[in-house]
Order: sequence, then C-alpha cells, then structure tokens
Amino acid sequence: MKILMALTYYHPHWTGLTAFAVRLAEGLAARGNQVTVLTSQYRRDLPREEVHNGVRVVRVPAVLRLSRGQVMPGFFGAVNRLVREHDVVQVHTPMLETAVVGYLAHRAGRKMLMTHHGDLVMPQGAWNQFVQRTVGYLLNKGAEQADLISIYTQDYADHSPFLRPYADKVVPVYPPFSFPRANPEAALAWRRELGLDGAPLVGFAGRWVEEKGFDYLLEAIPLVRERVPGSKFVFAGETRVVYERFFERCRPLLEAQREHVIELGLITDPQRMADFYAMCNVFALPSRTDCLASVQVEAMLSGTPVVATDIPGAREVVRVTGMGRLVPPRDESALAQGLTEVLLNPDSYRCPYEHITRIFDTDRSIADYEALLERLARS
Repeated sequence: MKILMALTYYHPHWTGLTAFAVRLAEGLAARGNQVTVLTSQYRRDLPREEVHNGVRVVRVPAVLRLSRGQVMPGFFGAVNRLVREHDVVQVHTPMLETAVVGYLAHRAGRKMLMTHHGDLVMPQGAWNQFVQRTVGYLLNKGAEQADLISIYTQDYADHSPFLRPYADKVVPVYPPFSFPRANPEAALAWRRELGLDGAPLVGFAGRWVEEKGFDYLLEAIPLVRERVPGSKFVFAGETRVVYERFFERCRPLLEAQREHVIELGLITDPQRMADFYAMCNVFALPSRTDCLASVQVEAMLSGTPVVATDIPGAREVVRVTGMGRLVPPRDESALAQGLTEVLLNPDSYRCPYEHITRIFDTDRSIADYEALLERLARS
C-alpha cells in the first residue's frame, strides 16, 4: 500500500504529535508499505527531500509562521502531484490545509483519513483567538472532507465539541508508543549528579503552554512540601514557545519556588527521557485540556506512577492502567493532595511493565492504523 501522510511538522521537530507521526510512519514502512510524508521545510537547513528510517520525507518551503502553523505556497501543488502517486491519504491535524488535501484526494479518487490530535485551544489574546476561529473553520471543512476520523480515545471524542457533528466517522485508536526501558542505575546516578539523592521527586514535562496547567503545579508546590518535606520538582521541556508567552506569565510563581524546582531543558534522547521519568517518584500532568499525553504512558513504562487531571482524554491512561490518581482540573489543592498520596504510598500505585505494554501495544496500534488505511484504499 502506498500511503501519503501530511502534517505541518515532522522529524526533527519534536512534540507529542510529531513523535506519534514518526512512530506510525516508520511502523507502517516496516510492515512493507511505501510511506511518503509531506510536511513543511520549517528550517532552511532541512533537505527538501530525504529518506529517513525507511520513510520518504518531502518538505515544502515555508514563507511565514502563522501561530502554530506554517504558510507554504507550494503545498497545494505538491499535494496535487503526490496524491495521485498514492493509494490513500492521512492528514494529522491541526493543519491549515486539511480541507484542500481532502478535496484534492477525492478529486483524484483517493480516500482520506484525518487523525485528530485534539481540539485546537489557543492562548489568550485577540490575535490568537482570531487564529482559533479561522483555523477552526478550516479544520471543520477538513473534517467534512474526511472519510474517517481517528482519535486517541472514545472518551475524548464523546466530549469534543469539534468532533460531535462527525460522530459517525470517528474511530478510536490508541497512539503507537515506542519507548526504551529505563536504566535504574543511570537514573540514580543522575539524581546524585543533581544533588537530589533521597529527595522525593515530582516530575513534569512538555511544552510550557497554558493548556498544560503548569501554573497549578507551581501553586501546589508549597502544599506538597508541607506534607512531604524535602520534596523537589524537576521539569524537562521547552519554556520558550514561539507562539505563546505563558512561561513569562508563570515566572513570578516559578521564582517564588525557585529553590525547589530544577529545569533540565528539552530532552530529545529517548533513553535519557526514560531515565528522567525513572528518577522521579511521581509524574504530574495538571493539564487544563489534553487529548492523551504520551508523557503519561512513557512515565508508566519507566515505572513511575502518574497524577493527572480528570478531564476527557487525559484521564484514559490512569483509568485503564490503575497506575496513578486522577484529580479535578484547575485545583492546586486537589493536585497537591493527589501528589502527596502517591509520594507517601508509592507501592500502591505501581504496575508491572508488562501490564502497561499489554494495554498500549505499539504493534497493535500500527496494525489498527494499517487496517483503517487499507479499508479506505480498497473502498
């Protein structure tokens, strides 16, 4: 099967969405499919075309960044050419050009799978809200064009205002998770290197954006430390996000807790990230909104229980594994209570590695996506 996959960013750009796309594209290629990824040349030093781990990557030059997206004048011509060379098309949203891809795919007699990575939630500000309305309109047009829409969980689909009109097209499929085993000795050595040997550690990770709710975690720090003296908080991720200045708004909260927070920056090495999770006693996901954050599964695969907010999508991982606690969103007191409970009773929330891999089986997820794409290609 020849599969054309379109999305705004691909390797080496690194977010949960791009990690998903890389795992899926490479997994489909490993199963004997010919996979082409059409994406933006968001950096001029990136090659216009290359083969990366068995996947053909075609990049279209971007002339302007529009909030989280890229404006690519040559994209339509590239889609029109490539769609005819492939049996089926998959688009990862949010992507400005989703509707155009769907239109050109149908004109060429091809079907389109739209993989929805979560409803678009932009930060505050008149410009961002304008972008949200505009992109929201374009994504709705894309959803109308889609023959099927895949989503991480049925729970998220049931509560998504965006997906509600397209419920008859929605198919839930867990993302593919491919993650190395943590090295306990390396994790312990890292703790010692940071001067944290013996300290109760709360980890958190990701882009420092409003939807992730890190401000609630900062407000919970003194409450946790009151109940668990000596506890520290370790962050791995990006604080400088080009389309959002939420970190700057959180800076006073962060500075107030500076001696208790360690910032490690963005970690792109999967093994190093596994060891980060493993050195933490609990991982916090205080999101305001989330589809299904891969960091939860990665933490659990590294042996670390999770405290997550009880919101559609995000709560799925704790619900199906039992490896952690759920707390109400936007509530620093409840978050502190959940973190304290896990820190004081860690063995009650740990599960065997095999338990997690049985639920989040990478090969099964890729096979499920292959079956969806094959169904569309043959219809």
